[in-house]
Amino acid sequence: MGATKRDADEARTDVPLVRRLIAGQFPRWAGLPIERVDHYGTDHDIYRLGDQLSVRMPRRGWAAGQAAKERRWLPRLAPHLPLAVPVQLAMGEPAEGYPFAWSVYEWLPGANANGTLNDLDQAAVDLAAFVTALRRADSTGAHPRPTGARGGPLAESDEPVRRSIARLGDRIDGKAALRSWEESLEAPVWDGPEVWVHGDLLPGNLLVVEGRLSAIIDFGALNVGDPACDLQPAWNVFAGENRARFRAELGVDDASWLRGRGWALSQAVNALAYYWDTNAGMVRQTSHALAQVLAEDGER
Repeated sequence: MGATKRDADEARTDVPLVRRLIAGQFPRWAGLPIERVDHYGTDHDIYRLGDQLSVRMPRRGWAAGQAAKERRWLPRLAPHLPLAVPVQLAMGEPAEGYPFAWSVYEWLPGANANGTLNDLDQAAVDLAAFVTALRRADSTGAHPRPTGARGGPLAESDEPVRRSIARLGDRIDGKAALRSWEESLEAPVWDGPEVWVHGDLLPGNLLVVEGRLSAIIDFGALNVGDPACDLQPAWNVFAGENRARFRAELGVDDASWLRGRGWALSQAVNALAYYWDTNAGMVRQTSHALAQVLAEDGER
């Protein structure tokens, strides 16, 4: 069964559609079994194709360019990164009534990072090593960052954040969220070199094998910008001593920490406002992140 439709431009997918697309464009894989992968991601439907492959199907128009971005940059970045990243094998064309380009990848095993990491302190070290390596990678020729995209100045996101907080009403502590957001906005802006940021290091994009971080997926938000954007795991994955370890491994100053916390809050309230009634998994994750942000802000 395909995912529940939300937007007018959201494409519905299912196993028969994927089977027809594979048979028509990549017949060498036509005999492989196909199974939909359950997840609470919002941009794509994912299908397992045999034992070694996966098919990634954009659900919305604004996600349709992500595979092209991964195709261009991941082969260049992967040799410099300490964790596995997606390997794209083929790009399919719109067909069979499906309106977007789609893609076939090598299957990356693992569960998402919601409660599956055996040692959060080790995970903090491993993830910090990934972030550090990504920041150091050559960004020559990087695509321009759109206004409001991950890695830009927080001020570009001010209006949508305030709108989301207002829309949520009494479902969250709006006053505390605004107070925290405004504190992040007041932090000095990043004036150092812009670096690669993944932009979406949430638990669903961190793969875990045998209790340890193994791979990072979904580089659709990849941009060059403020490195504080990739501090989101501090509030989405870590807490207490392992959060402090993550910060220490990255050598984060106070201003960057506040901006990173602002990115975590921004992602949380925007997702909560949009998916409150339609995506329970996303609501659970972002509610947790927002609670962590507000608890830290309250301790200051």
